[in-house]
Amino acid sequence: NAASNLKAHSLPFTPALTSRAQVQRALLALTIPLEALQAVKDRMLQAMRKGLSRQTHAQANVRMLPAYICSTPDGTEKGDILVVELCQSHVRTLRVTLLGDGNQSPQPGCWVMGSSWPPPTMPLQLFDFIAQCLRQFLAGISSPQHRLPLGFVNGTGFSCSDVEGKDVVQLLQSAIKKQELHHVDVVALMNDTVGTMMTCSMRGEPCEVALIVGTGTNSCFMAEAQLVEMAEEISGQMCVITEWGCFGDDGTLSDILTPYDQHVDQESFNPGEKRFEKLVGSLYLGEIVRHVLTALVAEKVLFTGRSVAILRTKDVLKTQQVLEIINNEEGMAKARRVLEALGLQPSEQDCCRVQQICRAVVSRAAALCAAGLAAILSHMCQSQELERLVVNVGVDGELYRGYTRFGEILQSVTGLLAPECMATLLPSVDGTGQGAAVVTAVALRLAAQRHEVDQLLAPLQLSRADLERVQALMRREMELGLGLESHANASVRMLPTYVRGTPDGTERGEFLALDLGGTNFRVLVVRVAQDGIRMASEIYVIPTAVMQGTGEALFNHIIECIMDFQLKQNLLEQVLPLGFTFSFPCQQLGLDKAVLLSWTKGFSASGCVGQDVVQLLREAAQRKQHLGLKVVAVVNDTVGTMMSCGYDDPKCEIGLIVGTGTNACYMEEMRNVGTVEGEQGRMCINMEWGAFGDNGCLDDFFTDFDRLVDEKTINAGKQRFEKLISGMYLGEIVRHILLALVEKQLLFRGKPCPKLQTRDIFQTKFLSTIEIDGLALQQVRAILQDLELQASFEDSLLVQKVCQTVSLRAAQLCAAGLAAVVEKMRENRGLAQLAVTVGVDGTLYKMHPRFSQHLQQMLRDLAPNCTVTFLQSEDGSGKGAALVAAVACRGAEP
Repeated sequence: NAASNLKAHSLPFTPALTSRAQVQRALLALTIPLEALQAVKDRMLQAMRKGLSRQTHAQANVRMLPAYICSTPDGTEKGDILVVELCQSHVRTLRVTLLGDGNQSPQPGCWVMGSSWPPPTMPLQLFDFIAQCLRQFLAGISSPQHRLPLGFVNGTGFSCSDVEGKDVVQLLQSAIKKQELHHVDVVALMNDTVGTMMTCSMRGEPCEVALIVGTGTNSCFMAEAQLVEMAEEISGQMCVITEWGCFGDDGTLSDILTPYDQHVDQESFNPGEKRFEKLVGSLYLGEIVRHVLTALVAEKVLFTGRSVAILRTKDVLKTQQVLEIINNEEGMAKARRVLEALGLQPSEQDCCRVQQICRAVVSRAAALCAAGLAAILSHMCQSQELERLVVNVGVDGELYRGYTRFGEILQSVTGLLAPECMATLLPSVDGTGQGAAVVTAVALRLAAQRHEVDQLLAPLQLSRADLERVQALMRREMELGLGLESHANASVRMLPTYVRGTPDGTERGEFLALDLGGTNFRVLVVRVAQDGIRMASEIYVIPTAVMQGTGEALFNHIIECIMDFQLKQNLLEQVLPLGFTFSFPCQQLGLDKAVLLSWTKGFSASGCVGQDVVQLLREAAQRKQHLGLKVVAVVNDTVGTMMSCGYDDPKCEIGLIVGTGTNACYMEEMRNVGTVEGEQGRMCINMEWGAFGDNGCLDDFFTDFDRLVDEKTINAGKQRFEKLISGMYLGEIVRHILLALVEKQLLFRGKPCPKLQTRDIFQTKFLSTIEIDGLALQQVRAILQDLELQASFEDSLLVQKVCQTVSLRAAQLCAAGLAAVVEKMRENRGLAQLAVTVGVDGTLYKMHPRFSQHLQQMLRDLAPNCTVTFLQSEDGSGKGAALVAAVACRGAEP
């Protein structure tokens, strides 16, 4: 292993060792077994995680710096881009023209401008010098006077104490303005690693990893932003620059370091630092070879009897010469010429052994790079929860370009260390120049797209003033609905339920409950006792043909379900009080008399609207000869929810449903209920607020997307408030927004999405899933792929934003309506502060990760004088209906 190799190398020379064995020993010390490379990969992974964590970042050697580049090119980038690159000994300026078709071609007139730097102690002069270079360059190419974005590449890692803490972009922009180049804007600052990744992304397939193996070494990759704790971004992607050259500065590579590496480190200008880079970077490989040769000369294995003083000179052997020795078709002849040029007189055997040493040093560098790359790929695969990662890796640097075997070793060893990942290596072309142009163009594209997206979504984003206006309109419609003379013209019907009280805990007995409010119908038996409530129930499906057939067939089906349930529960011989939850708009004329006003939720059974639904149920029972039916109360699910929660909390005087549909009810003072005689006490009012706005009062808040959804419903122009809020419609609103984004080339690269044309394909449950806190964007992509939508990370982020916008508006509108209710109750009772509980039910409220939070926050803002507690209902439509029946029976007792 590597440790024993090191120990073997440190043994003193003995005559017993042949010269070949001594060379083999040196080669063995420079060879890292696969198990050791696996250990290096694992340590790199640990170091990367340390760098990503806010808690351990300060102590990390692999810094994992956010580059604030959140997207790779999609091929639509176009326009003229200026680039300024700060190189080792000159400034390079160029103009790149991007054509927007996935290809790029530098302007024929671009050129490299070289000059000496000003002293590094005068950094402000440096930026003035750069600006002067830029002015001369633009003068030479007859640059256009329209605004030119500029990308700045610090290709040298230049640093100076006078610049630290200052905004480099601002320094450069100020210097450019001094040159009166007012049409030039500095847009992006980047390094060569990021440029390599971006350049390689221009070939039709995204490139999400880059690797530089040149004078130094570095890497970067696209990570999920939420994993990059040092960045403020919590969604989307973020390019992370690993700065892996410092890997091992804490001693984690000590077991693979040879004495040659130790000598190179000690002679460097930064001993103990950049340990990984000193094993891999071309600045150091020639020096490693020199120290190996020096050791073998001392052991009288090389250049025997010849002058070798030149090998004691630091940096006499350059990495370029090392590559020439191992990578030339001329083989030994080239090796001889290189060595003779150094003043050495090699034998044929010397040339052969030097070539072996050079290959070992460069191959070790490739294998170590592969261990680092494998760590990045495994991290990406694990963080995205993939079984297999397929990714493109952009590669640049003189080692990769100058030695064919380097890339082959990099590819094969990476495959062995990360078998779950399939990486394709892409050689970069001018990553610093054209790469900087691409980074700049992507930044401009994203800014333009954000502006367009913001404009498109702006009508769905409601201000505080908008919501206060909705609250006031709801209050006005409530007053109209309660008035005897104005009731007929109100969009909020404010229907009396004849429920005069909530449970007080004294209710006892057995009750049947029916729950009809959607495609499923439930029958329950509810036993109310001193020690609590026990229930048994069964769910029956209502076929679409029955939902949309005749009323007689629908109610026949319901009676058949009741009889089946009673038979299974051995209740056919008993006559139990029955509460009927009927979750459709009704005008109640008594506790057990309710006239259907209109069907909703996909129902359209004929012969029912305008009829008493309790009477329709009784007539069906007679047709089926089921005589033991005693309906004592008909309620809707909202009232049932209030009653169900009221059994647990006496302060519960409001019911709220936010599910497939939406509605609310509350306890109103009888003196305000103009449609029912009597002044004393309170009555529960079924608001039927889903129809709020049907009279046009909310037209200003309807967007084009809402109108498109409304037009395709079976009740166009009706239930307008419900169509802004409830689960039946939010997915459709999102679908129409996504179609608009595709049409504007802002989503899915503008490619046609036939599946997205299908009505109801984007279900509201997808909103709930997509908006889960911390949900990886890879999972969002998976959801979209299930819908046959091939989404990039950018697409996933945009879909997530659309979902958040639509659901936030729904929650805020719901809060505005509820604020009108609680404020009315507070004023009714003459209270400075109202404390009340809302019993709430519905899949949107319960299942959506943020809906309840947004609703409660906005309610606090709109009704600051009301302390509102929310209590989730457990089976309000079933248990609640039974409790209405129980309260009614309690009131009927002598």
